[in-house]
Amino acid sequence: LHLVALNFPLSGDMRADFQCFRQAQLAGLTSTYRAFLSSHLQDLATVVRKTDRHHLPIVNLQGEILFSNWESIFDGNGGQFNIHVPIYSFDGRNIMTDSSWPQKVIWHGSTANGIRLVSNYCEAWHTAAMEAMGQASPLNTGKLLDQKVYSCNNQFIVLCIENSFVSDPQG
Repeated sequence: LHLVALNFPLSGDMRADFQCFRQAQLAGLTSTYRAFLSSHLQDLATVVRKTDRHHLPIVNLQGEILFSNWESIFDGNGGQFNIHVPIYSFDGRNIMTDSSWPQKVIWHGSTANGIRLVSNYCEAWHTAAMEAMGQASPLNTGKLLDQKVYSCNNQFIVLCIENSFVSDPQG
């Protein structure tokens, strides 16, 4: 399953699932992509289909492994990953080195176990108000689920996860 960043940072007021769907389509990707965020309807840990959570690796756009599987992100260690494996945007830029993302922080709105934090997810990702708070993770920690709180007016990275594996019919 591919983990890909949106092509630009967003504040806490976002239509992230739609953005993930749209940018994946524009990039020619045929699978469904969902935001790597807890929402008012769903915890982050359950975004990927149950049948795909254990046996599929989580990879970047180049197929390099970030996590052995979806479940391993939520084992309580904060989603530890190898910071030397790049995370790319849908248009192919490395978010760790590209200046389009000046703050190397991702929104997630979750606990270290991928459960939604209703007090810290920018009012279900509907506000960029300075006084509202969102849970996010500085990527330099090497964790996708580090537990830091930021004002929702920040423009941070939003990741998208391929939420169901579709094998190539020509393959």
